[in-house]
Amino acid sequence: MMQANEFRPGTLDAMDVLRLALTSKVYGAAIETALSEAPGLSRRTGNRVLLKREDQQPIFSFKIRGAYNKMSQLTAAEAARGVICASAGNHAQGVAFAAQALGIRAVIVMPATTPDIKVQACRQRGAEVVLHGDSFSDAEAHAYGLQQGSGLTFVHPYDDPLVLAGQGTVALELLRQLDAPHGFTVFVPVGGGGLIAGVSGVLKALRPDIRIVGVEPDDSDAMYQSLQAGERVRLDTVGIFVDGVAVKQVGAYTFDLTRRYVDDWVRVNTDEVCAAIKDVFDDTRAVMEPAGALAVAGLKKYAAEHELQDETLVALTCGANVNFDRLRHVAERAEIGEQREAILAVTIPERPGAFRQFIEVIGGRAITEFNYRYAPRSEAQIFVGVQLAQAGQRPALVRQLTDLGYAVTDLTEDELAKVHVRHMVGGRAPEATDERVYSFTFPERPGALLEFLTHLHAGWNISLFHYRNHGSAHGRVLAGIQVPDAEMNAFATFLDGLGYPAEDATQNAAYRLFLT
Repeated sequence: MMQANEFRPGTLDAMDVLRLALTSKVYGAAIETALSEAPGLSRRTGNRVLLKREDQQPIFSFKIRGAYNKMSQLTAAEAARGVICASAGNHAQGVAFAAQALGIRAVIVMPATTPDIKVQACRQRGAEVVLHGDSFSDAEAHAYGLQQGSGLTFVHPYDDPLVLAGQGTVALELLRQLDAPHGFTVFVPVGGGGLIAGVSGVLKALRPDIRIVGVEPDDSDAMYQSLQAGERVRLDTVGIFVDGVAVKQVGAYTFDLTRRYVDDWVRVNTDEVCAAIKDVFDDTRAVMEPAGALAVAGLKKYAAEHELQDETLVALTCGANVNFDRLRHVAERAEIGEQREAILAVTIPERPGAFRQFIEVIGGRAITEFNYRYAPRSEAQIFVGVQLAQAGQRPALVRQLTDLGYAVTDLTEDELAKVHVRHMVGGRAPEATDERVYSFTFPERPGALLEFLTHLHAGWNISLFHYRNHGSAHGRVLAGIQVPDAEMNAFATFLDGLGYPAEDATQNAAYRLFLT
């Protein structure tokens, strides 16, 4: 019988994962979490919905399982030297917790962009925190460099047999807790793949009739794209909102197991994740981090698309380590994700009584947002949010307004409108000739905005600027820069050397309607 350290990617199968999970030692730190009914979600989806509450772990995340299982099985010599890992979040806290419980030295390398609450959580458990770089990749490379010659054992966040087997104990608990002789469907959030590899291995070894669906954000879908390509691919960029699963490349062990044992996939967007955070709160009064609600978002979307009825559906709520200041962003987007809010740009006549007439057309629908600024012209642009009674009413509302002669632009799916323009409506500057508008992303850390502005400064005038902190690892800026046509080649060279991702938004509909 092979030992955990003897397996290589491609040699591990479901029975091996099951054996490693059954012999794991996670309960020296982890607890058996509840399987909770979700009555609100059940009513709305027409299915029995249950939540496997991994947010109730001591570190509010399932990551404690894999970290403790790996570290509790170190040799005496390895334990004496200590461990090292790279993480921007929950894995770091899992390693710190396990190290404290086992009396092992732990060095944790985190990006400098990591929110201070997570850094302090690791330090308070006695871990040595090293801040390096702006991304997980930077931190990981530095951690491997520190490991060389130090004798420290690297504890990978997902691509390790003992780590993924520790996560697989979630499935063992689930089978004990849920009596479903005819099977059920489990929705699993996916980043690097440790959780879904462990869960799918255990479930398929014991109950191959159980359906397993992986859930990824549509802007961080490294596993889905790898499966489509038939090999592991590396994404150039990943989304910044669901940061707990923002992985550019999945693991070798996890890719192989996932390829063999996961039945289906669903991808969701930011608004759908925000709606799921609200759904879990409504049913449990617990606040999930974006990755923690990812499986719920996938469950809702999958059930609707496949018209599931009267089935048993389980979502793994994997974490609740959310920055408080992110909740503002979540609240703004939740109703859109539930398709219960429409964000519209509407042209109305610039004359007395026009507002009242427009509101009369809206009728009994609640107005969630209304932005307007007077301008001396015959028409006015308003930015309006309208609450909808149920999903699917948005096209009918747009059609109703259009039929009455209003010019309407639906901005509900427009990211620029939702992140920036809704906070800037009315700021017109006719003098800002040759304005080019770009959306920038930069690492969010103390002093980063000043650093960004220093790099952005050049010979061109900044005519528009909007920045809002959303509590994530990356800041987002909308900037207008006045660049004459004759200087566009030089400006393109400047952008290439700036060192920050930049997206041209000059033709964006929301910008042109409200800010030009």
